[in-house]
Amino acid sequence: MKQAVAIGIVGTGNIFPAYLKTLQRCPRVRIVGVADADAALAQRRAQEAGVPARTLDELLAGEAELILNLTPPLAHHAVGLRVLEAGKHLFTEKPLAANFAHGRALVEAARARGLRIGCAPDTFLGAGAQALRALVDAGTVGTIRHGSGHFMVHGPDDWHPNPAFFYRAGAGPMLDIGVYHVTHLVHALGPVRTLRGSAHVTHARRPIRSGPNAGQVLEVEAPTHLVTLLGFAGGAEVALTTSFDVWRHTHAPIELYGDEGTLIGHDPNTFGGTVRWAVGRGPWQRAPGGRPYHQNSRGIGLIDMALALREGRPHRCSEALALHVLEVLDGAVEAGRSGATLTLTTTCERPAPLAGRLF
Repeated sequence: MKQAVAIGIVGTGNIFPAYLKTLQRCPRVRIVGVADADAALAQRRAQEAGVPARTLDELLAGEAELILNLTPPLAHHAVGLRVLEAGKHLFTEKPLAANFAHGRALVEAARARGLRIGCAPDTFLGAGAQALRALVDAGTVGTIRHGSGHFMVHGPDDWHPNPAFFYRAGAGPMLDIGVYHVTHLVHALGPVRTLRGSAHVTHARRPIRSGPNAGQVLEVEAPTHLVTLLGFAGGAEVALTTSFDVWRHTHAPIELYGDEGTLIGHDPNTFGGTVRWAVGRGPWQRAPGGRPYHQNSRGIGLIDMALALREGRPHRCSEALALHVLEVLDGAVEAGRSGATLTLTTTCERPAPLAGRLF
């Protein structure tokens, strides 16, 4: 067996345990240290992982080949640049950066140094997205012409203890959760070419409804209700609605409409779920099961990247995919606010399908 890839982790917040659980199941990677701006939290997380707590400087000077960045989105650019400047490969939690310009700077820095970047979300490697992709590739419902996607909730001011950052510039429903839908759609249909739509700040001030900060009022900077028409290079058009202004709805997360029938996708924020299809007016049928990663497997994209380093192949959560998705997210806000049609400057290849387990 080839030597395990040494991984350092910076950022030990709420998503850390999910990554840790996945990474600890894989014998081909090993965690060599964790760091956080909160030294006490880093120490507790290090004990959970059975590894040393480190400062970021120590991680970057140490044996780690690959750094997992789990810091908040506004820190992704600064932390990512430090990782790359230290000569380490980088895998970052979504999105790649808080804006497209910062994401492009990260990709350019990596390419200049011959380093790789990987980026969440990796839920498209799960059983649900892979089943949908297989149906698309098999032409089960013919050529996909149209589609819809929906992420609509009432917003984290209703449940999160510290929701302010969700409403700042560089956040909002599109960059927070729309990133899952866009990544899944690009995985299934290929790159996006054009964007148009609308974007609204429905309420400029929002009260926090629960938790220790209940009663405080948030100033809203990011659009909270966006309807974006994604024009794919392959010809399909998909209307994606992302909102923090909806209490309840009955829309499916993803629907794809082909010449011969319809595909219904699962929640892109999860790895598994029911995928259905129907030809013409025929009955709904469930996609075949038996695929791996139907439960929470966050970090599987990082493992795929680590193995790709050893095997000399492309990794699926690539920098090209992440940068293209980030341009879509940023562009959706720009197109929505301006009312203009935006033509994207980036493209990417669809990630290779994942038929079996990685390890």
